[in-house]
Amino acid sequence: MQIVCTDLEGVLVPEIWIHVSRKTGIEELRLTTRDISDYDALMRKRLAILKQNGLKLKDITDVIDTMDPLAGAVEFLDWLRNQTQVIIVSDTYIEFAKPLMAKLGWPTLFCHSLGIDAEGAIADYHLRQPDAKRHTVQALQGLNFQVIAMGDSYNDINMLEQAEHGLLFRPPENVVAEFPQFPVTHDYEALQKEIGALLAS
Repeated sequence: MQIVCTDLEGVLVPEIWIHVSRKTGIEELRLTTRDISDYDALMRKRLAILKQNGLKLKDITDVIDTMDPLAGAVEFLDWLRNQTQVIIVSDTYIEFAKPLMAKLGWPTLFCHSLGIDAEGAIADYHLRQPDAKRHTVQALQGLNFQVIAMGDSYNDINMLEQAEHGLLFRPPENVVAEFPQFPVTHDYEALQKEIGALLAS
């Protein structure tokens, strides 16, 4: 049996932190896993910026409430869920993701969680497990699934390498250059054809 594991931000919804950067005017919050490969370093930098600027969880979720899935993402995901099982495997946090999951029709999501202090500030983050994307694929393979994985950023590469088939969707040129072994698509129509062919093989 085949199953699809897909990233969330940059694949189905916009990058949350880029939207927060636009809303707050804090340019450094634009940095994502498309720019920085060390996820812990990236998150520590984000938490420090939030603390310096007195931003709390509600400031972030207020921005997320205004966001919508990428154009065509809902239709693509509906098509994909009619073809096979789909799990969104993301390095986002459940406290961020709920409004977006509602707009996507409540697909299955594996992600992380945040530590919130008494004042509502984001004090820390808690990984479901280290290298969670790769471990998710490994666990599914242990259940005799063949995995098609797709993502766009450095933090997706271990998942793509572990899967039977890895696909890059709208990746930045630096990721394409470093990982030329993965097929690249830039629109949902092409992605649908690519996955359709893999599911039929």
